[in-house]
Amino acid sequence: MLSVIMYVSYITQIANNLDGHPGSPWQPLAAFFNCTMWTLYGVLKPKKDWPIIVANIPGIFLGATAFLTALIH
Repeated sequence: MLSVIMYVSYITQIANNLDGHPGSPWQPLAAFFNCTMWTLYGVLKPKKDWPIIVANIPGIFLGATAFLTALIH
């Protein structure tokens, strides 16, 4: 649950980016890669680790969105 809360915080940065006040793109990019690796780890285990997968999927999408919207301006 804490991972999801952490990645949902990117919604504010995304809104600021789109309003013309872009933040740094590097931390969301690092979060994107971090979440991608953890999700792959959970998926590739012989017995899928659903809590890890579910907790990190929002970070993939929100990290990528925060990164891309920071680059728009």
